[in-house]
Amino acid sequence: MPPSSSPVVTALKELAAIPDVASASDRARDACTSLRWHEALRRRIPEAAAESRVRGAWASGELEGARSSASVVRDLMRGARERSPEPDPAERVIHGAMAATAETEHLASLITTAPGQALARLHTAAAAELVDAAEELGRPRMGDEVCREFTDLGPAPSGVELQARMAGIVDLMRSAEHAPALVVAAIVHAEIATTRPFVVGNGLVARAVERALIQATGLDPTGVAVPEAGHGAQGGPAYLGSLTAYATGGREGVLLWLRHCGDAVVEGAGEGVRVADSVRAGRLI
Repeated sequence: MPPSSSPVVTALKELAAIPDVASASDRARDACTSLRWHEALRRRIPEAAAESRVRGAWASGELEGARSSASVVRDLMRGARERSPEPDPAERVIHGAMAATAETEHLASLITTAPGQALARLHTAAAAELVDAAEELGRPRMGDEVCREFTDLGPAPSGVELQARMAGIVDLMRSAEHAPALVVAAIVHAEIATTRPFVVGNGLVARAVERALIQATGLDPTGVAVPEAGHGAQGGPAYLGSLTAYATGGREGVLLWLRHCGDAVVEGAGEGVRVADSVRAGRLI
């Protein structure tokens, strides 16, 4: 884990000190704190967190263009609905979103201490039904392997550049204990999306990593907030536009992305409140 005075941590703290970013972080933390004290979470956090993962998987799939519903995803994740023996491409994305989001439950001790292992596990879950060959699972692109996701963000790096960017992502994740929670989660999300280390499944992994970091850093220790739904609250084009700004818009683009992520956590905490309300009422919708 990098020390609190490392260049990575210093850069993250400098970003967090920018007034707009500080304000976004404060709003996100206040929203998550309010969620934490919801009456239903006094005794029913596991139930609410499970429903959060249902809604997170649904929202993550929607951001990939795979249309479904929370009730369908809930039934699939609980085993109450049989999977199609020959899933179409959208169904395979939904299955990947479910698997990756479910895997976040088991990564609390790894996401900041063994980032490479956490990324491998998330990609193996997310892309099991998406890759052309099993050997593409759980490891970055090699040789002439290409990624055709997030094309609006520009060409995906490869070779030495890809290796350097992956090392940077790992350093960011290891810095989470010493860095502002919203900033590190947002930057890691954007770096995975722009670097596109895997042949396929990068968006699913990026959003799952953000969810895991938000919980592991204590921003939302309950795991009930639904950041994926927050990213989708303004629609997929707004999400992609914010990522594109990060990738191509220089300093102002980075700030726009960080504000977007602050808003997404606030919206995600609001969705978490609705989850908690549903759990308390005994009606999941």
